[in-house]
Amino acid sequence: MGAHMPENSHGNRIEITQHAIATLASDAVLRCYGVVGLTSKNRIGGIADRLAPDRVGRGIDVKFSDGEVILDLYVIVQYGTRISEVAHSVMHSVKYALEQALGVPVAQVNVHIQGLRLLSDL
Repeated sequence: MGAHMPENSHGNRIEITQHAIATLASDAVLRCYGVVGLTSKNRIGGIADRLAPDRVGRGIDVKFSDGEVILDLYVIVQYGTRISEVAHSVMHSVKYALEQALGVPVAQVNVHIQGLRLLSDL
C-alpha cells in the first residue's frame, strides 16, 4: 500500500511506499531542535530498536486515508526543552518536507512524546 501521485496525461502513475515516506519523515524529525531520536511505540519494539539501532523508519507509522497521508511519530525529546514547541516544530517540519518532496497532502502529523533524555545520557 502506498500513496499515489496524480496520473499524468499518458495514464502513468507513481506509487510511493510507506517506507519511503517514513524515511523522508525521519530525516525531517531528526533535524528538529530538541529531538533526540525516534523510538517504537511499545516496549517490544523498543527492545528491537536497541538490537538494530539503524533501522530506518522506526518510530513512524504511516497510514493513508482518501489520498492523504497520516503520520504518527514516536519521539524522544531532550530534557529541558519546551516539549510543546518541539512537538509543533516536528509537526510543521514533517508536513512541509513531505508535501514539498512528494506533492501529496499530509492530513495529520501526530507527535507522541515517548521519553526525555538528558544530554549526559546521549
